[in-house]
Amino acid sequence: MPANTDPTSSPVIAGLLLAAGGGRRLGGRPKALLEYRGRPLVENALRVLREAGCGPLHVVLGASAAEVRDRADLTGCVVVDNPDWAEGMGSSLRVGLASLAGTGASAALVSLVDQPGIGPAAVARVREAYRSPASLVAAAYGGERGHPVLFGADRWADIASSATGDKGARVHLTEHANELTLVECGDIAEAFDIDTPPDLARLA
Repeated sequence: MPANTDPTSSPVIAGLLLAAGGGRRLGGRPKALLEYRGRPLVENALRVLREAGCGPLHVVLGASAAEVRDRADLTGCVVVDNPDWAEGMGSSLRVGLASLAGTGASAALVSLVDQPGIGPAAVARVREAYRSPASLVAAAYGGERGHPVLFGADRWADIASSATGDKGARVHLTEHANELTLVECGDIAEAFDIDTPPDLARLA
């Protein structure tokens, strides 16, 4: 199914959540299962995408994927396993974009599971900056590029080809910086990551 290019209809902006990380610096605690407001962190990230108007929702799991499926409510999502999750974020991005083929989505809005300070308002701002299947959009915080990011469907193949290790889409974003739309979100979100034990205090 090709991307939706009908200018008279609303574009389909898929939500792609990368939630495969093993939490190496957290003692091997999978980030998707970190507790946030009494529930697994992955549920919060999916709720944010849903409330921001993204859909369909695809979530990429890796570390302890079976346990995440068992403990987290992933209802209404397409769950994709990345057996190569330990290679880094790039492999999860490739798997996630591949899973969106045939959905008719015009773009993928990509978010990370370990950024609970980014809520629906910021995600919606990035989503609303979509203009065409060639769109390239990222949230900015104080003018600095961050997450989430939106990739028009025309860019998926190129992004996947350069997404290796922990680079994710950085190669594509750097090479196409002049085509990138930055959407300032620092007034409505905090772009911290949950990477180390001291960061866990932010989940309280």
